[in-house]
Amino acid sequence: MYCVQPLLPLFAREFHISAAASSLAISSVTGSVAVAILLAGSVSEAWGRKSVMTVSMFASAALTTLSPLAPSWASFLSMRTLEGIAFSGLPAVAMAYLSEEMDRSAVGLAMGLYVGGTAVGGMSGRFLIGILTDWTGWRFALAAMGGIGLVAAFIFWRSLPRSAHFHARPMHTGALLRSFGQHLSEPGLRLLFAEGFLLMGAFVSVYNYIGFRLIAAPYSLSQAEVGSVFVVYLVGTVSSAWVGHLAGRLGRRKVFWCVVALMLAGLLTTLLKPLIFIILGLTMFTFGFFGAHSVLSSWVGLRALHAKAQASALYLFFYYLGSSVAGTAGGFFWKLYGWAGVVTFLAGLLGMALAVSLRLTRLEPITQVAIVPPL
Repeated sequence: MYCVQPLLPLFAREFHISAAASSLAISSVTGSVAVAILLAGSVSEAWGRKSVMTVSMFASAALTTLSPLAPSWASFLSMRTLEGIAFSGLPAVAMAYLSEEMDRSAVGLAMGLYVGGTAVGGMSGRFLIGILTDWTGWRFALAAMGGIGLVAAFIFWRSLPRSAHFHARPMHTGALLRSFGQHLSEPGLRLLFAEGFLLMGAFVSVYNYIGFRLIAAPYSLSQAEVGSVFVVYLVGTVSSAWVGHLAGRLGRRKVFWCVVALMLAGLLTTLLKPLIFIILGLTMFTFGFFGAHSVLSSWVGLRALHAKAQASALYLFFYYLGSSVAGTAGGFFWKLYGWAGVVTFLAGLLGMALAVSLRLTRLEPITQVAIVPPL
């Protein structure tokens, strides 16, 4: 999904488009994921978790492999949009799979390890494509990333155990809509969905436009060097598992607002000019984000007492919607005010996220199971 992020400045030059327009290489994927994911979780209720995730991985990897053949920017975005639809079968279903298959006491750690895996994947894709692009050009590099995805899909298909606690249920549109409505009417889940929108929007915007800053003077980094900046994602592997485990021990209410505050502090640190402080700020920001995402992911699964796949799908709908909306909007602030404008915009988002996180500390626990018709 995000392996093209270091290439946005290159796309802007090659296709003669603005920074905001180049961000559509990301937003076209996340936007289509946001919409399609609402159905994907429900499809998995009928077809099975592993089946949907496996098809999703093979299809999205194949489309990534083919996308460099697109002859124009419009056709490339069309391929990326299809890739997002294909990819939608993985995230919400994976969250539901873990919530169902893991003991309740281990859900926080398990979700943290899963999010940590996404951090490793995100770092690897961005880092490798930066190096390959310097050597071979972006089209071959992107096709190579799709090939790696096909190998990963095959390993996933052969290795993942089938669900032990899943029972297939037929899909009914009316029941599906009622389920979404009940999740959206629950105050705690609404706050968690809002946090997903705000935090992911800020996160993607930072990495969409940091490359533009680092390629320009006085840093003048190469494509490979910009790609290497994403090595800071490795702290996300640590933070997601550690913060997820810590939240399980101390309580999500006590831990979550701290990692949101860390994100804001890291963002502000990137305003400093020395490169070492920019990297430090990105590290703090990334540590906080992956820790926050692991807490939110497990919190949604535990707070939703029915139709967990639909609850996860709604969370990820707002999560990827934030990526699409804020990820593109940040480009206008970059054009008008440079990096200071991007930081000001995102500080506003994180300020709202911090306010919501403090509201979550006073969230009342759910004591009754909502009854809904079977899906």
